[in-house]
Amino acid sequence: MRDHGTFLLNGERHEIRDMSPTTTLLNYLREDQKLTGTKEGCAEGDCGACTVVVSELVDGAVQHRAVNACIQFLPMLEGKSVTTVERLRGPGGTLHPCQQALVDTHGSQCGFCTPGFAMSLFAAYEDRQGKGLDRDTANDVLAGNLCRCTGYGPIITAAETMGDLPAPQWGEDRAARELRALEALCHTDTVKVASTDQQFFAPATLGEFAELFAEFPDATIVAGATDVGLWVTKRHMHLKTIIYTGRVQGFAHIAVSDNTLTIGAGATYSDAIQTLAEHFPDLGELVRRIGSTQVRNAGTIGGNIANGSPIGDCPPALIALNATLVLRTGDAQRRIPLEDFFVDYGVQDRKPGEFVEAIEVPLLENPDQFRCYKLTKRFDQDISAVCGCFHVTVDDGQVSSARIAYGGMAATPKRASAVEAALVGKAWTMETCEAALSKFSEDFSPMTDMRASSDYRMRSAQNLLIKYFVEGTEPLSTTRLVGRGSTIAGGANHA
Repeated sequence: MRDHGTFLLNGERHEIRDMSPTTTLLNYLREDQKLTGTKEGCAEGDCGACTVVVSELVDGAVQHRAVNACIQFLPMLEGKSVTTVERLRGPGGTLHPCQQALVDTHGSQCGFCTPGFAMSLFAAYEDRQGKGLDRDTANDVLAGNLCRCTGYGPIITAAETMGDLPAPQWGEDRAARELRALEALCHTDTVKVASTDQQFFAPATLGEFAELFAEFPDATIVAGATDVGLWVTKRHMHLKTIIYTGRVQGFAHIAVSDNTLTIGAGATYSDAIQTLAEHFPDLGELVRRIGSTQVRNAGTIGGNIANGSPIGDCPPALIALNATLVLRTGDAQRRIPLEDFFVDYGVQDRKPGEFVEAIEVPLLENPDQFRCYKLTKRFDQDISAVCGCFHVTVDDGQVSSARIAYGGMAATPKRASAVEAALVGKAWTMETCEAALSKFSEDFSPMTDMRASSDYRMRSAQNLLIKYFVEGTEPLSTTRLVGRGSTIAGGANHA
């Protein structure tokens, strides 16, 4: 076990020793390294002013992703490389194309948010090997960067035109240098970073992870820290023991076999979105609207489930798909229907030392029968007021099975069992759906909060059943927005 962490910062090796393991990357950059180009706007992963690019080896190649530095704990960077806005320019001060495009299009006003925009554009530029973005892709890439001066037009133009500009002449290929440097950091030891009363473990194998959690069953498991990070930055919680999933080999695997999609609990939304979109187009589109690019690059599907939030977006969809949850304690596995995992608000069916290992999702013969609807106050980067997911099978005009699940309607993600019962065995008609609306009150007693009133939630949930029926019998253009395209395969935008 190593007693320190190691990562690269703007090409230089840094070691993490004798500091609080919940020190954020943002604070380290600004306070310790005096790299003040990275800004703090919200400290909760919403505004994008703190965006940096984190690179790591994936299957032997370097993967670059934009993340929010304000909610990344420093030891989570073990074996990775961080690039900040200070390192974008080339020799002699030549601006990177993403920077030059912002200058040329007058894409900066007060300038506070500009470094974050530049880093999001840089990640997209690297990911697309120097190409610019079309407008729809730019909207997705930059949805997590907020401009208080409302100057989005020129910034989008910069995203579209940056691919037309020459890249800086770095001399020796910078990508090759980064690959070699990351390869030099590779190892399979468990890393421990500790301070006086805190400890952070980053194991490399699933067995070591299971052993550590069995030894410290009260530890906080961290994957992307898109939620736990806020426990520290907003609630000022003092986390004594943290176990990190990000280095566990195989924990992020995604595979299809025997008509089942298996998603490792450590798979990020960005890891999974293309596969989900291929097999369940509506779920792929739902995931595209979870948080921002920065959040999807860090947050995990397993973490979304283990968190147990009643407004998490993935659980209703996966429940409607009849997903099975794989839980693990030590070397022992336990499988339960995902819907049974959620017991009550903040309570899950998870034993001490037991953790979410994977999610198994049966594939559908007809994916078009599955639909997801996310209702929010704004389209991008918002938490659901209501999330409704439907899989109704109709044979010879009659409903043979129905799985309907909602988030935001109860203390847990929950199936609409009474509504389902009112549909099964009946003719699949508008009259049948309308007759089932009265059953919603048997399934749900939604609350009123800052996102929606109880009446709004109930009426919306009922209307989503009607919308689902209409979409199956009428052209999609009557119920869905078609003006803005999705960047994923098969996605369709929801009104």
